[in-house]
Amino acid sequence: MQPDPSPFGLRGFLIDAPDYGSLRSHRDGAIIIANGKIVEVGAYEDLRKRQRPVSVRWLEREKVVIFPGLIDCHTHLPQYSAVARGESQLLPWLRENIFPVERDFTGPRAREEAPLFFRELARNGTTTAMIYAAIYEESCEAGFEAAEASGLRVILGKMMMDLGSYGQLQPKKILSVSLIESERLCRKWHGAAEGRLEYAFSPRFAVTCSEKMMRSAAELAQRFGAYLQTHLAENREEIEKVHHLHMSARDYTDVYEKCGLLTPKTMLGHCLHLNAREIDAIAAAQSSIAHCPTSNLFLGSGLLKLDELLQAGIAIGLGSDVAAGPELNMWQVMRAALDVQKARSMSEPNLPRLRPSEAFHLATSGGARALGKSAAIGSFEAGKEADVIVIDLTAVLPYGKQNRHLDDLSAEDILALCIYRGGPYATLETYVRGKCVYCAPNSISSP
Repeated sequence: MQPDPSPFGLRGFLIDAPDYGSLRSHRDGAIIIANGKIVEVGAYEDLRKRQRPVSVRWLEREKVVIFPGLIDCHTHLPQYSAVARGESQLLPWLRENIFPVERDFTGPRAREEAPLFFRELARNGTTTAMIYAAIYEESCEAGFEAAEASGLRVILGKMMMDLGSYGQLQPKKILSVSLIESERLCRKWHGAAEGRLEYAFSPRFAVTCSEKMMRSAAELAQRFGAYLQTHLAENREEIEKVHHLHMSARDYTDVYEKCGLLTPKTMLGHCLHLNAREIDAIAAAQSSIAHCPTSNLFLGSGLLKLDELLQAGIAIGLGSDVAAGPELNMWQVMRAALDVQKARSMSEPNLPRLRPSEAFHLATSGGARALGKSAAIGSFEAGKEADVIVIDLTAVLPYGKQNRHLDDLSAEDILALCIYRGGPYATLETYVRGKCVYCAPNSISSP
């Protein structure tokens, strides 16, 4: 999809959070987009009156909020059909509910579901997502084809497992085949669609990957400048199992350190049960963490010590982690992130509560930083790529269009309404690089 070169403007209540802990807003604001980038940001009246060599086509409507596109740092393409299934903890839940679904996510099913999955992301206002496919090359290929057609910004990788895998290959062949297929996918798709698509080598976690698998994945990622994604310290039983598999390691994180998996392009899912040494090691490696609160609550995995990770300087984004997370709705993930820290504060009275502006930062600018994309996306600055969502404020207001108190609402009030009441029904338009990739039936014409 080529960006529209003719400039157009979006008018509404602009809200972004470039810094953790504060919001930036324009009540009657606007952004002007050309060639896929934000070229101007500010008050609508100021921008409207400004003289330009080329006229701006304005898309105006009442009672809309304009946010940076939401960023999902951790989710699973094959699992969406299994959301809300099972009530056990992580390892039995994987065996009983998830591996059977992933086992069936082969060519025909993947090609049917992948386009639907990416449409759901766009409908939820997610413009960037880091995603796991199933273990099959064809499932990842179908995912990339659908991602390319969707117009979304996607980092995707074939799931890598050689211990207790659900595939049909004999154990001696699984490792070599997985590495060959992953490399082939990376060569084809990393940097495709003018950099909109990227590859992530994806060893599932230390329970299902041999040291050779993990070392090889790290070496391939380094060779191609690709991402790495895996899971770490999500569940107590998982940690105990890793301890028995790797008796010489100081802790779970040390397993990944020794295999070269901790890099500045590594995204670690969960990280609920880390000791101080592990936190320091992740920070020193400049690896990032995907906080997945809806998933952690669903499986009863634990409550993230967010303050300790942030104090260590670790970049943190949010993840829907479908299917343990029940929705691709990042507003719900933000809400759960707030609830997790509230739950902690009940037993830790001196713990400051997470604020809506901070949760929103993690879902936008924080996620961009975690993915190494702060220069391109996450907030509204001239020169950044135009990943933008337009939200119908009346869809989250009590009494909807009959509500007459809109002018009394601050940016903090509006953000809180979106976090606690937002969802795909409120998304009017989703833009990636200035191209409209989702337009609700009740929206005005998009460029």
